[in-house]
Amino acid sequence: MFFTQLYQSWRHDKGRKALATGTIFLAASLISALLAVSISIGDKISVEMKSYGANIEITPEGDVPLPYALGGDTGSLGKDTLLLESELANIKTIFWRNNIMGFAPFVRTKVKVNDGVGSIPLVGTFFDKSLKVPDEPGYHTGNKVIASYWKVQGRWPNDEEHQALIGQALAERKGWEIGDVLTLTSLDKDSVSPVSMTITGILSNGEQEESAVVVPLAVAQKLTGLEGRVQTIKVSALTVPENELSRKAQENLESLDSDEYDLWFCTAFVSSISFQLEQALSRASVSPLWQVAASEGAVIEKIQSLLIMVTLAAFIVAAMGIASLMTNAILQRAKEIGLMKSLGAYNWQVYMLFYVEAAMCGLLGGLLGCISGYGLSRAMGYGLFGSALDFHWIIVPIVLMISVVITLCGTYFPAQRIAALYPIEVLYGRK
Repeated sequence: MFFTQLYQSWRHDKGRKALATGTIFLAASLISALLAVSISIGDKISVEMKSYGANIEITPEGDVPLPYALGGDTGSLGKDTLLLESELANIKTIFWRNNIMGFAPFVRTKVKVNDGVGSIPLVGTFFDKSLKVPDEPGYHTGNKVIASYWKVQGRWPNDEEHQALIGQALAERKGWEIGDVLTLTSLDKDSVSPVSMTITGILSNGEQEESAVVVPLAVAQKLTGLEGRVQTIKVSALTVPENELSRKAQENLESLDSDEYDLWFCTAFVSSISFQLEQALSRASVSPLWQVAASEGAVIEKIQSLLIMVTLAAFIVAAMGIASLMTNAILQRAKEIGLMKSLGAYNWQVYMLFYVEAAMCGLLGGLLGCISGYGLSRAMGYGLFGSALDFHWIIVPIVLMISVVITLCGTYFPAQRIAALYPIEVLYGRK
């Protein structure tokens, strides 16, 4: 009898059922798309943030030279205290090796150019260097990988040739152009022969490199006598936002118990990745660039909070729509309800009829919404990040459950009116 009533209800009330299903469909589409964005937003934002520079810096242990931006010359540090170039590949051997997007070593000094008066800052680094890394044949790294905010007018130099970038500010001051040849001479190494470099591009990055000549690492090492050594390394790593556990580890790693330590070590916090890098390199001091890491976490948390608020808004609006539809349905089917109750039906049986109808609308609308949400999430991914977002299978049962809950919540209050219907009053048209 129950299933007959259910069938007749859907057969003779297709318009209202379609409207209820459509309401859930729209809400489910939005919710499933927002869930897909919320799940993938961390990785996408982290990748986007990495385009603005590295989030970890490696320096020699125990040395605190005057910052380059303030006029310090880190080339004055003892060669034996600097980092070993031969250990660069160790960066890709840590537990979180797949989270290391790339790295770039640096040697900074000052040189004479074209036998001119005074000195000009020189930066030696990797542009797009091929490096031998275990289990990763053809691995490339350098500033072209980790510093996409470096804007180069012209083309990037080849790390294996005598080619250089010239900072925009320096190029304007000296009148140098792409194609010019510069002769670089060491200031304090008379035994080092001058090196001729061809300018292949003009660099603009808003940093001190705009006032410098940027050359392949090997050239800077030769001019400074630091063959096989580097002064600093910048690393770009995919990380997750810091939490209480990571902050506790930063304050005192020894305070972690074994379970906390394992969880911290096996989570891609910038602090745990920095710790592993410090273990992989000799006499290295690894420092997270907290401004980058903190801003990344703050951006992700705010976006996820916004997505949650929009999801709740969609939930409430859909529930209100369902409530309106169910109230109208109860009023139009008052005589049917009164007849059912006069024939001995209990309130819970009448409730069950309406709840099952609503749940069926929720399931159908939720399923259609998941299909629509899949397409919507891909469109949002391409619009925001230029690539599709992953649509995880766990979203489907979550959206179906939310859709059913929306319909049940929207049905609850209208269904309470059923208890107030007296069969005799309804059948005689008094209600």
